[in-house]
Amino acid sequence: MTSNEIRQHFLDFFRSKNHLIGPSAPLVAKDDPTLMFNNSGMAQFKDYFLGNGTPPARRIADTQKCLRVSGKHNDLEDVGFDTYHHTMFEMLGNWSFGDYFKKDALAWSWELLTEVYKLPKDRIYVSVFGGDERDSVPFDQESWDIWKAIVGEDRIILGNKKDNFWEMGETGPCGPCSEIHIDLRNDEDVVQTSGKSLVNADHPQVVEIWNNVFMQFERKADGSLIELPARHVDTGMGFERLCMAIQGKQSSYDTDVFSGTIALLETASGRHYGSEPMADVALRVIADHIRAIAFAIADGLLPSNVKAGYVIRRILRRAVRYGYTYLGFREPFLHALVPVLAAQFDGVFPELKAQEEFVGKVIHEEEAAFLRTLENGLKLLDKLFEQQAVPANEPAGEAQRILDGQTVFELNDTFGFPVDLTALIAREKGFSIDEEGYQQALAGQKQRSRLDAATDRSDWVEVGGIPSGGVPLRDSGKSEFVGYDQTEAETHVLKFRRLGTKNGEQYQIVLDRTPFYAESGGQVGDTGTLTFSGPNSVTVVRIDDTKKENDLSVHLTSETALYDLLTDTSLRVTAQVDRPRRQLIASNHSATHLLHAALRQVLGPHVGQKGSLVSPDGLRFDFSHFGKLTDEDVAKVERIVNEKVRENIPLGEDRNVPIDDAKGRGAMALFGEKYGDHVRVITFDPKFSVELCGGTHLPATGQIGLFKIVGESSVATGVRRIEAYTSEKALDLIEAQATTLDQLRDLLKGSNDLVKSVHTLLDERGVLQKRVEALETEKLQSVKQQLLAKVTSHNGINLLTERVDVPNADALKHLAYEFKAKVANLALVLGAVVAGKPQLAVMISENLVQERGLHAGQLVRELAREISGGGGGQPFFATAGGTDTAGLDRALSKGRAFLEDREKTY
Repeated sequence: MTSNEIRQHFLDFFRSKNHLIGPSAPLVAKDDPTLMFNNSGMAQFKDYFLGNGTPPARRIADTQKCLRVSGKHNDLEDVGFDTYHHTMFEMLGNWSFGDYFKKDALAWSWELLTEVYKLPKDRIYVSVFGGDERDSVPFDQESWDIWKAIVGEDRIILGNKKDNFWEMGETGPCGPCSEIHIDLRNDEDVVQTSGKSLVNADHPQVVEIWNNVFMQFERKADGSLIELPARHVDTGMGFERLCMAIQGKQSSYDTDVFSGTIALLETASGRHYGSEPMADVALRVIADHIRAIAFAIADGLLPSNVKAGYVIRRILRRAVRYGYTYLGFREPFLHALVPVLAAQFDGVFPELKAQEEFVGKVIHEEEAAFLRTLENGLKLLDKLFEQQAVPANEPAGEAQRILDGQTVFELNDTFGFPVDLTALIAREKGFSIDEEGYQQALAGQKQRSRLDAATDRSDWVEVGGIPSGGVPLRDSGKSEFVGYDQTEAETHVLKFRRLGTKNGEQYQIVLDRTPFYAESGGQVGDTGTLTFSGPNSVTVVRIDDTKKENDLSVHLTSETALYDLLTDTSLRVTAQVDRPRRQLIASNHSATHLLHAALRQVLGPHVGQKGSLVSPDGLRFDFSHFGKLTDEDVAKVERIVNEKVRENIPLGEDRNVPIDDAKGRGAMALFGEKYGDHVRVITFDPKFSVELCGGTHLPATGQIGLFKIVGESSVATGVRRIEAYTSEKALDLIEAQATTLDQLRDLLKGSNDLVKSVHTLLDERGVLQKRVEALETEKLQSVKQQLLAKVTSHNGINLLTERVDVPNADALKHLAYEFKAKVANLALVLGAVVAGKPQLAVMISENLVQERGLHAGQLVRELAREISGGGGGQPFFATAGGTDTAGLDRALSKGRAFLEDREKTY
């Protein structure tokens, strides 16, 4: 079978078992603070397991794009060095939400593997959970009995908590699991060693292919386990490993999942897969990493220096440096693999094909930028080795031949240099690296990251009972959003918890129904109040923000000591949104839709939303486009939006529209967002703007009042950003600009042509600047002539250490270079006070560097101590700055004393 056939057989099999076949969620986890990426097939269904929502069907199957390069599940360092670990992988899964359980799940696993895929029964082993006393979870007798009837006891392995109790994170749904392993070794090896003894022993040909997880518990923040409201099945089968088993390969990289990519890399590099160990590693790394990079970008994530974007950038750089080091790639090459992937996955993940050109261009620009960085890093390494070099006729001290650990860490963190690459280059130069110092620097960074991310979450406190006053609870445990139609609502507290952060303590509150919009889709969360009313008291609690966690709207307040208030079901609770703030947000959100349509009209249909921020203070819209917008383009876009504002187009809002119908209307969707079977469609003129959107909007565009673009810039490769104001803020800006123009007109004596007057001023300033520069040059030449008379000869060195008066640091450097051109055998130390700060410059002729062992960079660092500063540079020229001007003369005297004693070195 081909990989496409293998995937389709899985989906068809579970369709025959009455499963709904669902789409993959995006790689980036949305609205889940516990995850950065979707790292398993069940991640998108977590809320259903917790009882916070209702699944579209009780039986679902799909193939999910997963990424494991951060957090608890991190396979990155294994990728390339073994034959079965991957960053992005497909997880084939089938789920039961309170429907079938262990008996059907295990029987169907066996049926699919042995009857449909025809895998050999005598090569399959299974494991069951042996129990855990600390968690009070017993041995999984039921799974043991089911498997015993299918495979016999000799093929069952008892597993511990590490291998056979599945947990997605520190908290959340979990339960015992039953893994299925397959022995792919040749017959001779099987005869010599039982496959059963190699299960979970990291053998590359005895691998786990399927895991049946039985979701029975929820892990609480205090570490305890509670029973879930219903028992569920969550299975995950590694698609790449399954292909390896069915296609009879010893490595997943030998299957047709990767063979097309590797073949293209072989042609481009001239390396044959299987001929050189490290070249093979590089080919595997690149073939794996390009999938993660391409699909992450297609799902709306761009390489950056923060959070998930930084992870993708690190994956890309890892691929580039392996290609650079072991395959000889000196020009961008990853982007050329995108068309191969787009064609390969078009039938299952069409988002890559839809954005093939954009994804390729983003990757190309990232590659080109990093290759330049890589070259710069190599040059920096050369300088570091040069600075630590010692004269050939002197013995090298051990400390001088070690590259310090902090430097090694910075090379890795800034330039993407792995430690082994730095160590390899260092050995070639006769150096070693401070491995212990590197590990300390790395540990320090990890500790800082942990502290930055640290939160202290208590468990949710469920508020039980029916309130005696107020609105009765709905049947579902899910919070209902009523904010499209009202900004005030009677409600009830469903549950709450305490959240401790480095910024203080917060309470998180979930309401039965809420008018508060929870931050999502680029729109910030609402603020407002909760009013708790009783017979004898009224308490108002300020809501600082509203966030979305999985499928819940969570209201945040920094007010503390609320436990009694939140658990008192006799109180009436009124939730009220800050209406003026909501109005400004809605104005900016409606304007964002008009802006998106206007950009597509001016620039072309390739424009797609890549992110947005809609707040009461303004809007920010990121979109795909590879060139800077001209002033004319910006003016056209602004003009179109304001025309649509003046047309006062009424809001068209349709809720619960079938997704196919919405697409049929031409509604624009955001790549990287997961949409349900029914969506909300926002229309401002069917011929102008139709989008899928969950945000709040104005009743008509005329209420926007005015739209003003205030910025256009680049935020990432192939992504531009528009920043704009609407309503009162746009008017305030225009009034402020008019005031500024009036003030300028007054300063320019009532000039009617401000532009002409400013040009005249700039021309006059240019003339004066040239006169000043000529005078400074003349003065500098005078200083140079005076200093030439002060040069003294000492032991074959023409020596000068003087304090000079120069206008800036560049003049000090220029003076030093003029002396170098004028005086042979020069050893020069100049000091100056520039803008109130002491500056030093050291210049040494190259022949003295080679013959006398002098080093300007080392000397200036020593002298900089006298001015409470630091500096460095090359062996022949270096500079330093400081803060203590009183130490300048001491530094010059110290420099002279050193240079007069040519035998002394630092």
